[in-house]
Amino acid sequence: MSFIVFADGTANLPKSLLGSIQLLPCTYLVDDETHIYEGDIDDFDGHDYYQQLREGKTVKTSLLNTYLFEEHFKPVLEKGLDVIYISMSSGISGTYQAAKIAAEELMEEYPDRTVRIIDSRGCGFGNGLLAIYGDMLQKEGLSANEVADILDERVPHTCQYFTVDDLNFLKRTGRVKGSTAAIGTVLNIKPILYGTAEGKIVDCEKVRGRKKSIKAIAQKYAEKVVDADKQLVAISHGDCLEDAQKLAELINEIAKPKELIICQHEPFSGSHVGPGMLGLFFYGKER
Repeated sequence: MSFIVFADGTANLPKSLLGSIQLLPCTYLVDDETHIYEGDIDDFDGHDYYQQLREGKTVKTSLLNTYLFEEHFKPVLEKGLDVIYISMSSGISGTYQAAKIAAEELMEEYPDRTVRIIDSRGCGFGNGLLAIYGDMLQKEGLSANEVADILDERVPHTCQYFTVDDLNFLKRTGRVKGSTAAIGTVLNIKPILYGTAEGKIVDCEKVRGRKKSIKAIAQKYAEKVVDADKQLVAISHGDCLEDAQKLAELINEIAKPKELIICQHEPFSGSHVGPGMLGLFFYGKER
């Protein structure tokens, strides 16, 4: 092992997929009560969390700061190992920039070591799948720079499509206008959203009704997926397991992947998309 892959709580990773990936803790507030999320989705009570959002509780999240990165990267560098960190999109958080600053400072302090920060231009499994792939390549004996270059090339092909059940959560964070949310709610409009090449979250389609939104996400998979039988495909949900299972059935009918997992969606971007969020993450032709 010549390097360690780091991710954080936004990567949505369960224990079964962690391998040697190290997770950074994240902090969020629920009605001013502090919660420290260590990053393991298996230890996250998604039902309780999303129920609190349904009941109107306010969640505030914050970016990971430079000190946190330095605190966790230094022990690895001191052992003579390099570091790769897979960050959530720079288009939705300042975490990537904080990690870049930490990397620059640490490489001055440890000039013989490498610290590479990968902008996943995604969130949830949008950065989690990249971390898993990087850890797999690490086991094949590649260097940190070689793996980081491969991951940078893979970013534009890491597809992420999702829908939400309540547009008001997107309204609160400025993703949609108040008037759009109001009209969409009345008309039962469900947007299909995705992470662009620049890491922004935008809608690419609007359908009426939950069932159509699930089928629309599956159709994106049919249009974009590459070598399904060789890859891990992930579905995350905001406490709507039945809908996630319906989506999984459609995915298996279209092109059954080597492995398909279903997890609750992590609390950070989960606070912005709300209960009923349903997302699909896979490797494809393009975003």
